[in-house]
Amino acid sequence: MAARLTALLLLALLLGACSAQVKQLEPVVVNRYPHDPAAFTQGLLMSEGMVFESTGIYGASSLREVHLESGRVLRRVNLDERYFGEGLELVGDRLIMLTWREGEALVFDAETFTHVETFTYDGEGWGLCYDGADLVMSDGSDQLTFRDPETFEELRRVSVTADGEPIRNLNELECVEGHVYANVWLTREIVRIDPDTGDVSAVVDASPLLTQEQWAALTPDATLNGIAWNEGAGTFLLTGKLWPWMFEVRFE
Repeated sequence: MAARLTALLLLALLLGACSAQVKQLEPVVVNRYPHDPAAFTQGLLMSEGMVFESTGIYGASSLREVHLESGRVLRRVNLDERYFGEGLELVGDRLIMLTWREGEALVFDAETFTHVETFTYDGEGWGLCYDGADLVMSDGSDQLTFRDPETFEELRRVSVTADGEPIRNLNELECVEGHVYANVWLTREIVRIDPDTGDVSAVVDASPLLTQEQWAALTPDATLNGIAWNEGAGTFLLTGKLWPWMFEVRFE
């Protein structure tokens, strides 16, 4: 009950904050692909036609390479049971995966999936993306933290607001063409953020991805989560925790 109330309040805040300066976008579905319904998706990215995914839950967290069209898991590394996997990003030949409350970012060789390094940080880890210069990290608050991709050292922070109102529960991130896209946990919304100011410039309502019956059939934990940019096609991949589908969309 508390989670549902929080979700309604967040949705009201997001929609209420949309002034004329904040665009309202809708995902137009280009394709729908199968997705492992047991994957508690936390991070999603696409690089050179390959899809990488991180999943959460203690005892079930993993790093995966996934075949987009079939949804088949091509490679998988399971994390130690003490880790709750979170956001994921690729920097060069390294995959960097956050953990929720463990304060560790696990670094894997993208070619071999071998664990090669561990960074440490304070607080929680939720989402992660790379803008070509800095890593951008969320922690479930209204803050985005910018970090050095080589050392994971904190460089700066920015507060995310829509018309001056803080937007909290920022979760999975994707850096695209000078913007940061963020899932807002417990809602069906994605916000587009100016990384310099923290201002929300657009809100994506993902409700049309599923029918009312399909939304109702999902468990409370099966929230919208997972944004990947398909640069070659100019489209986004969207999915959710425990969702049986992944959608390729354009924002219009």
